[in-house]
Amino acid sequence: MVKSAKYGIIAAVDGSAESEIATRWAADEAVMRKVPITLMHVITPMTTSWPIPQLELSTAEWQKANAQHLIEKAQKTLLASIGKADGPTIHTEIKTSEVVTGLLDASTQALMVVVGSRGLGAASRALLGSVSSGLVHHSHCPVVVAHAGDTPGNDQLSPVVLGIDGSPASEAATALAFDEAARRRVDLIALHAWSDVGVFPILGMDWREYEDQGHEVLGERLAGWSGQYPDVRVQRKIVCDRPAQWLVDESHQAQLVVVGSHGRGGFPGRLLGSVSSAVAQAAKAPVMVVRG
Repeated sequence: MVKSAKYGIIAAVDGSAESEIATRWAADEAVMRKVPITLMHVITPMTTSWPIPQLELSTAEWQKANAQHLIEKAQKTLLASIGKADGPTIHTEIKTSEVVTGLLDASTQALMVVVGSRGLGAASRALLGSVSSGLVHHSHCPVVVAHAGDTPGNDQLSPVVLGIDGSPASEAATALAFDEAARRRVDLIALHAWSDVGVFPILGMDWREYEDQGHEVLGERLAGWSGQYPDVRVQRKIVCDRPAQWLVDESHQAQLVVVGSHGRGGFPGRLLGSVSSAVAQAAKAPVMVVRG
Protein backbone atom coordinates (compact mmCIF):
# COMPACT_ATOMS: atom_id res chain seq x y z
CA MET A 1 0.00 0.00 0.00
CA VAL A 2 2.97 2.31 0.62
CA LYS A 3 6.63 2.11 -0.35
CA SER A 4 7.86 2.43 3.25
CA ALA A 5 6.07 1.02 6.29
CA LYS A 6 8.22 1.98 9.25
CA TYR A 7 5.23 1.84 11.59
CA GLY A 8 3.29 -1.09 10.16
CA ILE A 9 -0.26 -0.52 11.37
CA ILE A 10 -0.73 2.49 13.66
CA ALA A 11 -3.35 2.49 16.42
CA ALA A 12 -3.97 6.04 17.61
CA VAL A 13 -4.17 6.04 21.41
CA ASP A 14 -5.97 8.70 23.47
CA GLY A 15 -7.66 6.79 26.30
CA SER A 16 -11.21 6.99 24.92
CA ALA A 17 -13.58 4.04 24.48
CA GLU A 18 -13.25 4.41 20.71
CA SER A 19 -9.47 4.31 21.07
CA GLU A 20 -9.69 0.93 22.82
CA ILE A 21 -11.87 -0.45 20.03
CA ALA A 22 -9.39 0.95 17.48
CA THR A 23 -6.52 -0.79 19.30
CA ARG A 24 -8.31 -4.14 19.23
CA TRP A 25 -9.18 -3.78 15.55
CA ALA A 26 -5.61 -2.80 14.66
CA ALA A 27 -4.31 -5.78 16.63
CA ASP A 28 -6.51 -8.21 14.70
CA GLU A 29 -5.45 -6.64 11.41
CA ALA A 30 -1.76 -6.85 12.33
CA VAL A 31 -2.14 -10.53 13.22
CA MET A 32 -3.99 -11.24 9.97
CA ARG A 33 -1.38 -9.43 7.86
CA LYS A 34 1.62 -10.53 9.96
CA VAL A 35 2.95 -6.99 10.25
CA PRO A 36 4.08 -4.89 13.23
CA ILE A 37 1.70 -2.64 15.15
CA THR A 38 2.58 0.76 16.60
CA LEU A 39 0.64 2.25 19.51
CA MET A 40 0.96 6.00 19.03
CA HIS A 41 -0.06 8.88 21.28
CA VAL A 42 0.39 12.50 20.21
CA ILE A 43 0.87 15.19 22.85
CA THR A 44 -0.32 18.67 21.95
CA PRO A 45 1.92 21.12 23.84
CA MET A 46 0.09 23.34 26.33
CA THR A 47 1.14 26.92 27.01
CA THR A 48 0.36 26.92 30.75
CA SER A 49 3.29 26.42 33.14
CA TRP A 50 1.68 26.10 36.58
CA PRO A 51 2.11 22.76 38.40
CA ILE A 52 -0.59 20.09 38.45
CA PRO A 53 -2.30 20.14 41.91
CA GLN A 54 -1.10 17.47 44.38
CA LEU A 55 1.57 16.27 41.93
CA GLU A 56 3.83 19.32 41.76
CA LEU A 57 4.55 18.52 38.11
CA SER A 58 4.81 21.00 35.30
CA THR A 59 2.19 20.73 32.57
CA ALA A 60 4.73 19.19 30.17
CA GLU A 61 5.83 16.63 32.76
CA TRP A 62 2.22 15.70 33.50
CA GLN A 63 1.45 15.31 29.80
CA LYS A 64 4.40 12.96 29.35
CA ALA A 65 3.41 10.91 32.40
CA ASN A 66 -0.19 10.74 31.21
CA ALA A 67 0.92 9.73 27.69
CA GLN A 68 3.00 6.89 29.10
CA HIS A 69 0.04 5.74 31.20
CA LEU A 70 -2.23 5.71 28.14
CA ILE A 71 0.32 3.77 26.09
CA GLU A 72 0.71 1.16 28.85
CA LYS A 73 -3.06 0.85 29.12
CA ALA A 74 -3.30 0.34 25.34
CA GLN A 75 -0.59 -2.33 25.50
CA LYS A 76 -2.66 -4.26 28.03
CA THR A 77 -5.72 -3.96 25.79
CA LEU A 78 -3.71 -5.18 22.81
CA LEU A 79 -2.19 -8.18 24.60
CA ALA A 80 -5.57 -9.15 26.03
CA SER A 81 -6.98 -9.08 22.50
CA ILE A 82 -4.33 -11.16 20.72
CA GLY A 83 -2.47 -13.02 23.47
CA LYS A 84 1.31 -13.30 23.61
CA ALA A 85 1.81 -16.35 21.38
CA ASP A 86 2.54 -15.63 17.71
CA GLY A 87 1.46 -12.02 18.10
CA PRO A 88 2.77 -9.12 16.02
CA THR A 89 5.82 -7.09 16.95
CA ILE A 90 4.62 -4.22 19.13
CA HIS A 91 6.13 -0.74 19.02
CA THR A 92 5.13 2.36 20.95
CA GLU A 93 5.73 6.00 20.18
CA ILE A 94 4.86 9.29 21.86
CA LYS A 95 5.02 12.30 19.55
CA THR A 96 4.78 15.99 20.45
CA SER A 97 2.77 17.84 17.85
CA GLU A 98 -0.70 18.99 16.93
CA VAL A 99 -2.58 15.67 16.90
CA VAL A 100 -3.77 15.59 13.30
CA THR A 101 -0.44 16.87 12.00
CA GLY A 102 1.47 14.23 13.97
CA LEU A 103 -0.68 11.36 12.75
CA LEU A 104 -0.68 12.61 9.16
CA ASP A 105 3.11 12.78 9.23
CA ALA A 106 3.27 9.21 10.56
CA SER A 107 0.80 8.05 7.89
CA THR A 108 3.47 8.59 5.22
CA GLN A 109 5.29 5.55 6.64
CA ALA A 110 2.40 3.32 7.67
CA LEU A 111 0.33 0.58 6.08
CA MET A 112 -2.79 2.03 7.69
CA VAL A 113 -3.89 4.17 10.63
CA VAL A 114 -6.70 3.02 12.92
CA VAL A 115 -8.45 5.71 14.93
CA GLY A 116 -11.57 6.12 17.05
CA SER A 117 -14.46 8.04 15.56
CA ARG A 118 -14.40 10.49 18.47
CA GLY A 119 -11.67 11.08 21.01
CA LEU A 120 -11.57 12.81 24.36
CA GLY A 121 -12.22 16.49 24.91
CA ALA A 122 -14.40 19.02 23.13
CA ALA A 123 -13.98 17.38 19.71
CA SER A 124 -15.76 14.28 21.01
CA ARG A 125 -19.06 16.13 20.86
CA ALA A 126 -18.95 16.21 17.07
CA LEU A 127 -20.44 13.36 15.08
CA LEU A 128 -17.02 12.73 13.59
CA GLY A 129 -14.16 14.05 15.70
CA SER A 130 -11.67 16.54 14.32
CA VAL A 131 -8.84 13.97 14.40
CA SER A 132 -10.72 11.21 12.57
CA SER A 133 -12.16 13.73 10.11
CA GLY A 134 -8.72 15.17 9.34
CA LEU A 135 -7.26 11.72 8.77
CA VAL A 136 -10.16 10.57 6.59
CA HIS A 137 -9.56 13.42 4.17
CA HIS A 138 -5.80 13.90 4.25
CA SER A 139 -4.05 10.69 5.32
CA HIS A 140 -1.30 9.29 3.10
CA CYS A 141 -2.43 5.71 3.79
CA PRO A 142 -5.78 3.97 4.39
CA VAL A 143 -7.59 5.02 7.58
CA VAL A 144 -9.92 2.83 9.61
CA VAL A 145 -12.50 4.62 11.78
CA ALA A 146 -13.78 2.56 14.72
CA HIS A 147 -16.83 3.33 16.85
CA ALA A 148 -17.46 2.43 20.47
CA GLY A 149 -20.35 0.22 19.33
CA ASP A 150 -18.20 -1.77 16.90
CA THR A 151 -17.53 -5.36 17.94
CA PRO A 152 -14.82 -6.59 15.52
CA GLY A 153 -14.45 -10.33 15.17
CA ASN A 154 -17.79 -11.27 16.76
CA ASP A 155 -19.18 -12.49 13.46
CA GLN A 156 -16.34 -13.69 11.29
CA LEU A 157 -18.73 -14.73 8.52
CA SER A 158 -20.11 -11.23 7.94
CA PRO A 159 -19.17 -9.78 4.53
CA VAL A 160 -16.95 -6.87 3.58
CA VAL A 161 -18.93 -4.04 1.95
CA LEU A 162 -17.41 -1.89 -0.80
CA GLY A 163 -18.71 1.38 -2.24
CA ILE A 164 -17.80 1.87 -5.92
CA ASP A 165 -18.26 5.08 -7.90
CA GLY A 166 -15.69 4.74 -10.68
CA SER A 167 -13.23 7.34 -9.31
CA PRO A 168 -9.47 6.76 -8.76
CA ALA A 169 -10.12 6.63 -5.00
CA SER A 170 -12.79 4.03 -5.62
CA GLU A 171 -10.33 1.93 -7.62
CA ALA A 172 -7.85 1.96 -4.73
CA ALA A 173 -10.64 1.07 -2.32
CA THR A 174 -11.68 -1.83 -4.56
CA ALA A 175 -8.17 -3.30 -4.48
CA LEU A 176 -8.04 -3.16 -0.70
CA ALA A 177 -11.60 -4.46 -0.24
CA PHE A 178 -10.85 -7.57 -2.30
CA ASP A 179 -7.67 -8.10 -0.28
CA GLU A 180 -9.57 -7.76 3.01
CA ALA A 181 -12.33 -10.13 1.90
CA ALA A 182 -9.78 -12.70 0.70
CA ARG A 183 -7.83 -12.60 3.96
CA ARG A 184 -11.02 -12.90 6.00
CA ARG A 185 -12.45 -15.56 3.65
CA VAL A 186 -15.82 -13.85 3.39
CA ASP A 187 -18.09 -12.50 0.65
CA LEU A 188 -17.68 -9.04 -0.81
CA ILE A 189 -20.76 -6.88 -1.36
CA ALA A 190 -20.01 -4.30 -4.07
CA LEU A 191 -22.50 -1.43 -4.12
CA HIS A 192 -22.79 1.19 -6.85
CA ALA A 193 -25.20 4.14 -6.92
CA TRP A 194 -25.68 5.85 -10.26
CA SER A 195 -26.62 9.14 -8.56
CA ASP A 196 -25.14 10.83 -5.46
CA VAL A 197 -28.37 12.58 -4.51
CA GLY A 198 -32.03 11.71 -4.10
CA VAL A 199 -33.74 11.00 -7.42
CA PHE A 200 -37.36 11.87 -8.06
CA PRO A 201 -39.35 10.19 -10.84
CA ILE A 202 -39.38 12.25 -14.02
CA LEU A 203 -41.99 11.73 -16.72
CA GLY A 204 -40.48 9.67 -19.50
CA MET A 205 -37.34 8.85 -17.57
CA ASP A 206 -35.89 5.50 -18.61
CA TRP A 207 -34.76 3.94 -15.34
CA ARG A 208 -33.53 0.83 -17.13
CA GLU A 209 -30.96 2.86 -19.06
CA TYR A 210 -29.41 4.21 -15.86
CA GLU A 211 -29.54 0.80 -14.24
CA ASP A 212 -27.85 -0.79 -17.24
CA GLN A 213 -25.12 1.86 -17.11
CA GLY A 214 -24.66 1.14 -13.41
CA HIS A 215 -24.23 -2.58 -14.07
CA GLU A 216 -21.74 -1.74 -16.82
CA VAL A 217 -19.65 0.49 -14.53
CA LEU A 218 -19.74 -2.07 -11.73
CA GLY A 219 -18.82 -4.93 -14.06
CA GLU A 220 -15.85 -3.03 -15.49
CA ARG A 221 -14.53 -2.11 -12.05
CA LEU A 222 -14.84 -5.63 -10.68
CA ALA A 223 -13.68 -7.68 -13.67
CA GLY A 224 -9.92 -7.49 -13.16
CA TRP A 225 -10.05 -7.89 -9.40
CA SER A 226 -12.36 -10.88 -9.54
CA GLY A 227 -9.77 -12.54 -11.73
CA GLN A 228 -7.02 -11.85 -9.19
CA TYR A 229 -9.18 -13.06 -6.28
CA PRO A 230 -11.16 -15.99 -7.70
CA ASP A 231 -12.04 -17.30 -4.24
CA VAL A 232 -13.87 -14.10 -3.25
CA ARG A 233 -17.58 -14.39 -3.99
CA VAL A 234 -18.97 -11.01 -5.04
CA GLN A 235 -22.54 -9.83 -4.56
CA ARG A 236 -23.38 -6.86 -6.80
CA LYS A 237 -25.90 -4.23 -5.78
CA ILE A 238 -27.08 -1.34 -7.96
CA VAL A 239 -29.03 1.49 -6.30
CA CYS A 240 -30.30 4.70 -7.81
CA ASP A 241 -29.22 7.30 -5.25
CA ARG A 242 -27.88 8.22 -1.79
CA PRO A 243 -24.84 5.89 -1.71
CA ALA A 244 -23.93 6.89 1.86
CA GLN A 245 -27.30 5.81 3.23
CA TRP A 246 -27.21 2.50 1.38
CA LEU A 247 -23.68 1.79 2.65
CA VAL A 248 -24.74 2.62 6.22
CA ASP A 249 -27.69 0.23 5.84
CA GLU A 250 -25.37 -2.52 4.59
CA SER A 251 -22.98 -1.89 7.49
CA HIS A 252 -25.49 -3.36 9.95
CA GLN A 253 -24.63 -6.85 8.64
CA ALA A 254 -20.97 -6.22 7.72
CA GLN A 255 -17.66 -6.63 9.52
CA LEU A 256 -16.01 -3.86 7.49
CA VAL A 257 -17.05 -1.12 5.05
CA VAL A 258 -14.50 0.13 2.51
CA VAL A 259 -14.93 3.44 0.67
CA GLY A 260 -12.77 5.86 -1.30
CA SER A 261 -12.16 9.43 -0.19
CA HIS A 262 -12.71 12.38 -2.57
CA GLY A 263 -14.64 10.38 -5.12
CA ARG A 264 -16.84 11.79 -7.85
CA GLY A 265 -19.04 13.69 -5.37
CA GLY A 266 -16.26 15.48 -3.47
CA PHE A 267 -13.16 17.57 -3.95
CA PRO A 268 -9.91 17.89 -1.96
CA GLY A 269 -10.28 20.15 1.05
CA ARG A 270 -13.98 19.61 1.65
CA LEU A 271 -14.21 18.15 5.15
CA LEU A 272 -17.93 17.59 5.49
CA GLY A 273 -20.68 16.22 3.28
CA SER A 274 -18.76 13.62 1.28
CA VAL A 275 -19.83 10.00 1.12
CA SER A 276 -16.76 8.87 3.06
CA SER A 277 -17.47 11.30 5.91
CA ALA A 278 -21.13 10.37 6.09
CA VAL A 279 -20.38 6.64 6.17
CA ALA A 280 -17.58 7.04 8.72
CA GLN A 281 -19.99 8.96 10.97
CA ALA A 282 -22.98 6.66 10.85
CA ALA A 283 -21.85 3.13 9.92
CA LYS A 284 -22.39 0.29 12.39
CA ALA A 285 -19.12 -1.40 11.47
CA PRO A 286 -15.51 -0.18 11.18
CA VAL A 287 -15.04 1.97 8.07
CA MET A 288 -11.87 1.89 5.97
CA VAL A 289 -11.33 5.04 3.92
CA VAL A 290 -8.86 4.82 1.04
CA ARG A 291 -7.42 7.74 -0.89
CA GLY A 292 -6.81 7.49 -4.61
